[in-house]
Amino acid sequence: MVAPWSAFWEHNRFAEARPALEALLDSPYARGAVTGVGVITAIAGLAELASVILSKVRRRDPGSDPPSPAVHP
Repeated sequence: MVAPWSAFWEHNRFAEARPALEALLDSPYARGAVTGVGVITAIAGLAELASVILSKVRRRDPGSDPPSPAVHP
């Protein structure tokens, strides 16, 4: 994983081979876009993890189930 604001980002061999690509990747707009996508992905992952954990907690707690309606024949 390479953060766009780290020193590793500036030493990209693929970008150095293509000057146009290097100019694009050195742009603060490109770095901001990559950072934004990373933040959105991290938030989505945490939300997914929270939903999985909450669903397991709800299954374990028998008191959280709604009472079943009484059936009269």
